[in-house]
Amino acid sequence: EPPDTPKDFSCQTQDMKRVTCTWIEGETYLYGHNLPRYTLSETSSQKTALCKASCSKQCSCSWDIGQQRIWNVTLTVENPLGKKTATDVFDVKHRMYPTAPLQVWEDSTDTEITLHWNYEKSGIELFWQTEVLLPDGKVELHNSSNVDSRHKRVTVRGLQPYTEYTARVRCGAAKHFWRWSEWSQPLTIRTKEGTPSGKLDIWREITPVLGGRNVTLFWKKTPSFQANGKIISYEVTWEKLEDGSKPESISFSSVYNSTRIFIDNHSYRISVIAKNSVNFSLPSVLIISGAPDNSRSIFSTEELKEGQVTSTDDGILISWEPRSIYDSYVIDWCNYPRLQPCDLQWKRFGPSTSRAVISSAAFVPGVRYKFCVYGSVANKASLLEKKIGYLRELPPRLDPIVRKIDLTYNSVTLSWDSYLTNESEPGFIRGFHVYVSPIQGKCNLKGSKKHIISADLELCKYTIENPGEKRYTVEHLTPNTKYKIAVKAFTGGGEKTPIDGFMYIDTPYNCNSLWTLELQMLIITLIS
Repeated sequence: EPPDTPKDFSCQTQDMKRVTCTWIEGETYLYGHNLPRYTLSETSSQKTALCKASCSKQCSCSWDIGQQRIWNVTLTVENPLGKKTATDVFDVKHRMYPTAPLQVWEDSTDTEITLHWNYEKSGIELFWQTEVLLPDGKVELHNSSNVDSRHKRVTVRGLQPYTEYTARVRCGAAKHFWRWSEWSQPLTIRTKEGTPSGKLDIWREITPVLGGRNVTLFWKKTPSFQANGKIISYEVTWEKLEDGSKPESISFSSVYNSTRIFIDNHSYRISVIAKNSVNFSLPSVLIISGAPDNSRSIFSTEELKEGQVTSTDDGILISWEPRSIYDSYVIDWCNYPRLQPCDLQWKRFGPSTSRAVISSAAFVPGVRYKFCVYGSVANKASLLEKKIGYLRELPPRLDPIVRKIDLTYNSVTLSWDSYLTNESEPGFIRGFHVYVSPIQGKCNLKGSKKHIISADLELCKYTIENPGEKRYTVEHLTPNTKYKIAVKAFTGGGEKTPIDGFMYIDTPYNCNSLWTLELQMLIITLIS
């Protein structure tokens, strides 16, 4: 085929000394001495063969420009089947394609990075663009045109302390911008440490002991807390409020997030601070009231009953009655209530919140979790409500033990022990099911519901929705008949399966019916 007009033909310079023209070579399906031949000529001066073209993925051709600034370059491509041309008219100063900055280095403070680099003189005023890759993956671009001509540098401000950034620099002509240079090699920089900002989130667990109380303190970092460096230690300080005695303090390595201290029965102010190599954070404060006044609620703790809560797809739903006197609320719980230590956790909520869904990767079905809701004001917390609940209830492990059976010719009364509903139960006992069936035939007792286990087994089912019930009477039985009977406890997760542990009973004859029959026989005999 004859050659196509050269595509993307353009010329540019990187140093105002030499011009390079580039274009994309078309396919002619000719080879050897029939390959296309390229010639660059300058129209105004009638200069031909400005340079020798070379082609691989892209064709290019370069020549020295001397003092000439305005160029009218014609590219001619020809083979035995034809010839095509392309023209580019340009001012060299308008076609500046700078080289990439070299030897980039940096210095930094806790909130600034200054990039330095070397650059060969080109005689063209340049402006610079700095790209900063942030930790969250976002990119910031900073433009600068007033870079010191002798010492190339630019300063990026407003950064986070002790944070890793990746930066690189490129440049372009300040006047008659043509295109950006290539980026410099990226430079990974960590800003220096700064003073920690924000406060730690702290909480406590109080255990009365002889002569005072053991206070277990816990602390954790919150989204608003910025370490701004590497935390090297935590410092816990406690002081008595009444007599102004000298504070006591103790420091811990950064690997710790809890400690236990002993205090007497007076009121105390406890604070925790974090320390890096630069400074301390602001103190987080808790006020522990004196023991006589240290009721955790306006009621005594004995009067606080544990309310049952329900679960959702996202966790366990806790709700409470808000009080206007508190500026925040705290819910605490144990991730592993059957272990010691139980991994105490807590979460804070604003004054307008009255419900929350508590979730944890440690929550598992069949485990009862306890939640305490506190109201907090002026760093002093008071227990308001107690809650218990499950991520998901499971069936009971055991069934009630029937201790007594009272039979009549048409009823049976079952009595069982009180069902123990302790913390180890996999669900809240909601009530009981009583199952009855004659040994022969199907069950069809009045007041019952059919419970079909299989095609050959059908039971009568009675539901007792009172978990405190210990006695139940099944009526409308048939005299002189064998029955099997079972009692099952159920929770929100159902009942233990399969239905087993049946007891077998025989209803007696109906004595009144037997006496009536005998009297009738006697009368018939006398008449006869």
